[in-house]
Amino acid sequence: MRDSRDRELGMHCRITRRDFLNGVAVTAGAAMLPPHLLDRFALDQAAANYYPPGLTGLRGSHPGSFETAHSLRDGTFWDSAGKPEDTGEFYDLIIVGGGISGLAAAHFFRKAAGGKARVLILENHDDFGGHAKRNEFHAGTRTLIGYGGTYSIESPEPYSAVSKGVIEELGIDVSSFSKHLERNLYSTYGRVPKIFFDKETFGTDKLVDDPFPFPGGETYDLTVAGPDAWAHFLADAPIAEQARKDVARLCNEKKDYLPGLSAEQKEDRLARISYAQFLTELVGVHPDVIRLYQTVSQPLFGLGIEAISAADAADTGYPGFSGMGVEPEGLDNERKYFFHFPDGNASIARLLVRDLIPAAIPGNSATDIVTAKADYAKLDDPASAVRIRLNSTVVRVRHVGDVASSKEVEVSYAREGKVYTARAKNSILACWHVIIPFLCEELPEKQKDALASAQKVPLLYTNVLLRNSTAFEKLGANSIYAPSGYHTHVDIDLPVSIGEYRCPRTAEDPVVLHMSKAPCHAGLPARDQHTAGRIELYGTTFETMERKIRQQLARTLGPGGLDPAGDILAITVNRWPHGYAYEYSTLWDKFLLDGGEKPCEVARKPFGRIAIANSDAGAHAYTDEAINQAHRAVSQITGKPGA
Repeated sequence: MRDSRDRELGMHCRITRRDFLNGVAVTAGAAMLPPHLLDRFALDQAAANYYPPGLTGLRGSHPGSFETAHSLRDGTFWDSAGKPEDTGEFYDLIIVGGGISGLAAAHFFRKAAGGKARVLILENHDDFGGHAKRNEFHAGTRTLIGYGGTYSIESPEPYSAVSKGVIEELGIDVSSFSKHLERNLYSTYGRVPKIFFDKETFGTDKLVDDPFPFPGGETYDLTVAGPDAWAHFLADAPIAEQARKDVARLCNEKKDYLPGLSAEQKEDRLARISYAQFLTELVGVHPDVIRLYQTVSQPLFGLGIEAISAADAADTGYPGFSGMGVEPEGLDNERKYFFHFPDGNASIARLLVRDLIPAAIPGNSATDIVTAKADYAKLDDPASAVRIRLNSTVVRVRHVGDVASSKEVEVSYAREGKVYTARAKNSILACWHVIIPFLCEELPEKQKDALASAQKVPLLYTNVLLRNSTAFEKLGANSIYAPSGYHTHVDIDLPVSIGEYRCPRTAEDPVVLHMSKAPCHAGLPARDQHTAGRIELYGTTFETMERKIRQQLARTLGPGGLDPAGDILAITVNRWPHGYAYEYSTLWDKFLLDGGEKPCEVARKPFGRIAIANSDAGAHAYTDEAINQAHRAVSQITGKPGA
């Protein structure tokens, strides 16, 4: 049933659905075609108007990208698939997955095997890059860019020589980031981080200064509290007086909450309790503090504070540990090696594609890549040594003949309602680990079990094009943490200008608003929360998401003058039911404490002519890990450690 306020919210506007059907662009004429012809039209990446970054509506794991894999998982795919058609194609390497790990694997393989080596990359989505997703918007003659997935070059550990080498080969000068970032732009206009308290949880809708913006969020580089933030928070936050005092004590007081223990004993204790337990049992905060901070960890961990360890919270720089001698090692490393493109790490994916298929993306630098327009018709060019075939879901990978003596691998993939096969000397599976047991039935059972354990973290990354940011200006906000919001974090992206791309600089300029959500189900173990969140995302329609987005922005920014019906120009929802790689936690993965073998070490073992990559293989949700694992996989099949 439609909300009675739908018209006021702008749900009647056609901006997000005009010329789009289930997230796939169609022309007015094509919209009249029968469904089977429409699908064929939309899936033709050689079509002149094929340009996935410009699509709005439901993106990420979009309709058409996951149904075949689900059918394979459910054991029904081959019932109606028919006999695969042999394309007659033969390659030196077939890579399953066109994310950064798959693209990096092609990069490393060509270095090892030579520039003439033939490589085919098969990708189930309608765009390359995997979670490194680019969203483009148009406001008049201006093009604005947003990130729909991986945010930046960063890592809680120093980049390896391998991953740093790739970044440098692509021409990215990480140390130059300060030249592209207008660090003081928001503060010049009096914009600071805010917290939105909602009436359902805190008794009233109220926007209050955030006196301690948590590190680890996506705009941490600019999350500096205003000069009067503590005074405003202590006076205005609609929580118990004791809770306000507890927040101030937690953030400002240097106290050892585990006196008498050595640093090693403290780390062991913190590894075995959650951050919520630490706050409740050791610090002794008021329950309102838990409600306030419950979802602050979602952007980084995909979980609330009851499901992350206190040790991880300490290492991330969360408050409460400044007097305990537990240093946040990872945060310093992040700040030393940081670079954010307007489209996040999609620019890294695009630079890799340019390196592999120069004709596909014009230009020659890491600055002109930001505004260069990819020619998707060139991705699968028969004349190219490297080919990227989109909208192609791999359904089977197997050796031709006995594994021990086989000289070839056969790869079957579904595309446009048909199944095709191609062969190669080797194959690298740079796809999600959970699907590999269904693709490669000949793998050992122990390895299949390890692969299947690689849970993914579900995420929702939404980009909203606003007519202007005057509501933010009036409210004095540049980022908003909403503890109980549908999206828990609402941010204006970092003011970054690179090459010919210029970020919005005034409140009157159109702007892309980034909103993030991790569909957590507090109270369940981490893996069960991720499973439940994945089901939630697949079961929520775009219409429902759009309504919740409009409602949240109306409540949060309405007092600043935002009109959701007139000021929202476009919405792109990047749905990632299988989001970032699952990172092991001492709370849920006891082998970390017992010294047992990590499942990812078993999962990534090579099998005959098949190697396995992706960030899952390192259980680390960062771009450098995707690159590291690609390098390892290529080294395994080529026998060249320096590949």
